[in-house]
Amino acid sequence: MSTTAPTSLDPTPLAPGRFGELVGTALPVVQGPFGGGLSSVALAAAVSEGGGLGSYGAHIHSPDEITALVARLRAATDRPFAVNLWVPQEGEGRELPAGELAEHVERLRPYYEELGVRPPSAGDVRARPDFDEQLDALLAAAPPVISLVMGLPPRRLVAEARRRGIVVVGTATTVEEAVALERAGADAVAASGSDAGGHRGAFLRPVRESLVGTFSLVPQVADAVTVPVVAAGGIADGRGIAAALALGADAVQIGTGFLAARESGASEPHRRALGTPEARTTVLTRLFSGRTARGIPNAFVRDMAAHEDHVPPYPVQNALMQPIRRAAAEQDRPAYVNLWAGQAAALAQESPSAAAYLADLVTDARKRLPARRHTEPLPTSGR
Repeated sequence: MSTTAPTSLDPTPLAPGRFGELVGTALPVVQGPFGGGLSSVALAAAVSEGGGLGSYGAHIHSPDEITALVARLRAATDRPFAVNLWVPQEGEGRELPAGELAEHVERLRPYYEELGVRPPSAGDVRARPDFDEQLDALLAAAPPVISLVMGLPPRRLVAEARRRGIVVVGTATTVEEAVALERAGADAVAASGSDAGGHRGAFLRPVRESLVGTFSLVPQVADAVTVPVVAAGGIADGRGIAAALALGADAVQIGTGFLAARESGASEPHRRALGTPEARTTVLTRLFSGRTARGIPNAFVRDMAAHEDHVPPYPVQNALMQPIRRAAAEQDRPAYVNLWAGQAAALAQESPSAAAYLADLVTDARKRLPARRHTEPLPTSGR
């Protein structure tokens, strides 16, 4: 005769879930892709090696650079990783008349002079790399995952990715965008709330009409689509992971927290700003790139606030600001650095490594997830 022990509790493992099973990771954690040189192969590889999905933002890279990048990522890890591109938006790439460009240069001249850099010439303000050529190079290199922001995946991308076994992840800032992404053939959707740091990816409506907080957006997207949903924005610890999964997300994407890791490409003034009381305040600004992005406000953002609606669009403003951002980072002048950060930036404590941060996330999340009930038979007696 055997009896059954009273029900006991086991810590719930942080299972890969539908998204992890789709992309082949042990954990439902994605490292957000950073653009503008903030990504690094070391960071993406460390996250992938730890069981998550490391990512690299490649939107500024030429086709040849993308080919080399995927090769470097493959050499650094044999686990799944993602490469991210920006879908071009209407109006980008328009050349400005010389007189109009000169007006924008003059607005920034005091900063060029203070930092001791030469203002860009018309020849320096080039259009971004051709998206179709970037896509061709990325498909040929065939990374395990291609992620996109700011638009729908082209049909040829979806068809070729399926043929090659590449997972396609789209990014939505509204429910409507999530539905459109699924219809366009995305294998998963990152629901990017307005809490998220860096550039906003709205593409169906203006950014100001697409500012839905992560924990309002995630359950609505989970109800509206059938593909796996990745919650992104304002998540930096185990509490955020547990909450996102409880709201219907299949995985979480963490950007700012990983930006604080030593392997990221963030400058020292940028990294130091994270995890501070000042990081509790973030703003949306077009001043650094010409596209709306969230970051910690500094002297430049406050001094130039009146010009938010007058700076030229991406990539022109991005090119005009590049010498300023680079020099400010090199000279340790945080007043002029683009301090991209999400609304949980004050929780983003500096970690000795991305691997250590990922391990802390997993431990913290496991403590906060509901425990798994199970019963075990007691030893049989009376033989």
